[in-house]
Amino acid sequence: MNFQRRALSVFVGASLCAGAAFAQKGETVKIAWIDPLSGLMANIGQNQLRTYQFFAEKFNANNPAGVKFEVISIDNKLSPAESLNALKSAIDQGARYVVQGLGSGAALALVDAINKHNERNPGKEVVFLNYAAVDPDLTNSKCSFWHFRLDADTSMKMEAMTTYIKERPEIKKVYLINQNYAHGQQVSKFAKATLQRKRPDIQIVGDDLHPLAQVRDFAPYVAKIKASGADTVITGNWGSDLALLVKAANDAGLKANFYTYYANFGGTPTALGKSADGRVFLVGYADYNMGGVYTPLANEYKKRFNDDWYTGAVYHAYSMLTTAMAKAKSTDPVKVAYAMEGLKFKSFNGEVEMRAKDHQLQQGLFVVGWQPVSPKASYDVENTGMTFSKVKYFDPYVSSTPTSCQMKRPS
Repeated sequence: MNFQRRALSVFVGASLCAGAAFAQKGETVKIAWIDPLSGLMANIGQNQLRTYQFFAEKFNANNPAGVKFEVISIDNKLSPAESLNALKSAIDQGARYVVQGLGSGAALALVDAINKHNERNPGKEVVFLNYAAVDPDLTNSKCSFWHFRLDADTSMKMEAMTTYIKERPEIKKVYLINQNYAHGQQVSKFAKATLQRKRPDIQIVGDDLHPLAQVRDFAPYVAKIKASGADTVITGNWGSDLALLVKAANDAGLKANFYTYYANFGGTPTALGKSADGRVFLVGYADYNMGGVYTPLANEYKKRFNDDWYTGAVYHAYSMLTTAMAKAKSTDPVKVAYAMEGLKFKSFNGEVEMRAKDHQLQQGLFVVGWQPVSPKASYDVENTGMTFSKVKYFDPYVSSTPTSCQMKRPS
């Protein structure tokens, strides 16, 4: 009788463990996408949303956790205040995972709101996956257990960019032009600091900050750049602010080289055209022509949508989430957040690591250059006959920067 009880106990225990091991399989995980679908940056937002939906299909077909994803889209109009309303709506709709990336101001607002929500609502926690908001404060003074950044931050990209610039003696005069919000201000700050450290001979001949997504004519700014004698422009601009800047530069015959963070974003490659061949560089974590899983997926995306997949961090998001959910054997945000800390997972650029101490993804970075399509670099960006392809690759340690994060974890 005792033996039967013990056997039954072992059987029930094993069954419960097996049930726990596969508890997350078949679950539907709601992801709330909060970014602009209106205003000057709407085309960028639409591309990002489509990318999240595209990869939801891909990972729903096969992922290590066996879960399904449902993407809820909410327009935040590029506004921090609207982002808070969007977060409330997402929570009301049952989303426990939030993704956002277009604008560090909105990201900072979301981090603060999610911190407060999770403290007040134990058992209903929300996790924030940041795929493109790159203000370093988000993983330094403003770091949060609930926030994970999948892009490289401004300081990391500037380390890679200036390491490349260091080896180019023809660069002598640099003009800085950026959007006047957290990200743009940080690009200016880190450009000046890192160039002073690596190339103190370079002159900073201009440093402009302009309103985010409000300027429609950049001709006055381009006139200042020409008058300065700059041979190089460094800008963190994105969306319409970069496309219109580039258009004005072309119209004015400005021949300076451009070093950018987001020249591959919608509309900018078309504005560059063939005349910018060899004069525009981009620092990022992917290369359209890198092969592996990236290039075939980029080609499939283009064939389906006649658009470019330019935010690889969306792939990071699904890869990290599904790997962590399989590890945690749960979709519970608290368990998954702990599983993501220090997680090494495979993505399109090899094995990457979510650094535990600040939740900043560590990954290799590329400097890619604007050049004509060729047999070795065949991906045609925005059907221009041009492409961005690698001119330099930096291992993760080159661009990795220290953190001041003092992480507070839930008990």
